[in-house]
Amino acid sequence: MPKIPGVNHQKAIRALERAGFRIARQGKHVVMTDGRRILTIPRQNPINALTMGGIVRDAGLSVDEFKRLL
Repeated sequence: MPKIPGVNHQKAIRALERAGFRIARQGKHVVMTDGRRILTIPRQNPINALTMGGIVRDAGLSVDEFKRLL
């Protein structure tokens, strides 16, 4: 699994919004969807590198695509 270290949860949410995801609900975690996929982003800073890698993989993005969206 790819590692993407040191990503603030708010920057990750903005990047995923640029990729076509929208916020479905918020609480201790932010749940985002694009209509086909559902992602859960923890509200912690920074997000653990392995967790962020898994979120990017689940979103159907490559690490390079995600870094460009940041």
